[in-house]
Order: sequence, then C-alpha cells, then structure tokens
Amino acid sequence: MARGKVQMKRIENPVHRQVTFCKRRAGLLKKAKELSVLCDAEIGLFIFSAHGKLYELATKGTMQGLIEKYLKSTRGAEVAEEAKDKQALDPKEEINMLKNEIDVLQKGLSYMYGGAAGTMTLDELHSLERYLEIWMYHIRSAKMDIMFQEIQLLKNKEGILEAANKYLQDKIDEQYTVTNMTDFQCPITVQNEIFQF
Repeated sequence: MARGKVQMKRIENPVHRQVTFCKRRAGLLKKAKELSVLCDAEIGLFIFSAHGKLYELATKGTMQGLIEKYLKSTRGAEVAEEAKDKQALDPKEEINMLKNEIDVLQKGLSYMYGGAAGTMTLDELHSLERYLEIWMYHIRSAKMDIMFQEIQLLKNKEGILEAANKYLQDKIDEQYTVTNMTDFQCPITVQNEIFQF
C-alpha cells in the first residue's frame, strides 16, 4: 500500500502531533546512529520538544566533548573571518558604516514610536527588519534559557518534595503498622454476636 504525501505544515491535533514527534524523533536518532556506525562519523544531536524537554545523542564520547570540538573548529573560522573583516575595513570606512547603522537604528526607533514611515527608505526598512530579527532571535534564546532553568528548578523541587513525602509516609507507616495486632483486643460483630479476640 502506497503512502500519501505528507504536507509540511504544523499538525493541529495535539495528540497526533505528539505521536508524530515521538516516531520521527526515534527515526532521526536511529538514522544518526546508523550514519555514525557506517561512516565512522562523530554525531551530536539535540532535540527540544515543544514542552522544552531535551533529547540528545552523542555517538562517540560525550556531548560536552563534541560541543567543545565544534566550538574550537567554528571559533577558528570566526576569528579568521573577523581578522579578515578588520583588515578589509579602513578606519574611516568603519566609522561611516557605524554612523549609517546608528542612523538606521535611530530612524527605526522614531518609526516604531512615532510612525514616521515616510522618512525611511526601502533599504533602511530592510536593514531595520534584519536588526529586529537578530534582536528577536537573542530575546527568544534568552527566554528559552530562562525557561529551561526554571524547568530544572521545578524538577529539583519536585524531587525534594517527593523525597520529603516518602520520608513522611515512611514515618506514618512506622507509627501505624499492624505488626502488633495481638496486643489489641478487637471486637468483631458477626450476626449480632460479639466475639473478643
């Protein structure tokens, strides 16, 4: 039986969305493991669910080791690119570029607060849009970090409360155990008759 083509859009039904997430996550992790084995590749994979739960896979070594390796390799490229950019720009050109950037940002602020759309050119609006996207990315990243920290704190509190609950339950069980049942005289009523044990 042939499968129908899946439309690439958000699944509206939350149950179907969760089932699809679980199945596809498992498939992605399986494919990553297979690629690692077949091609002797080092693979690190992060998946964050819609609820903020982290799923990760490090095929060789630890995830921390892979992250450090990644940072070393990209940091070298970034440093080389920054050095190239600094060498390419003359100080006067850099000053002019920064002045233009400041002008665009100031016009953008006046546009957002005062609605002065007629004073900005199309290029300036595109630049402002790019800056806003960068800011939104940083804001969302900071928000996700804060939410992740709060989730970790709540998980820690949950663990502490569960331990305290178990401790209290054990204390209650110790006090009210029915091990010394022979010391008690319990009247039992059977069809209007009372028997003492």
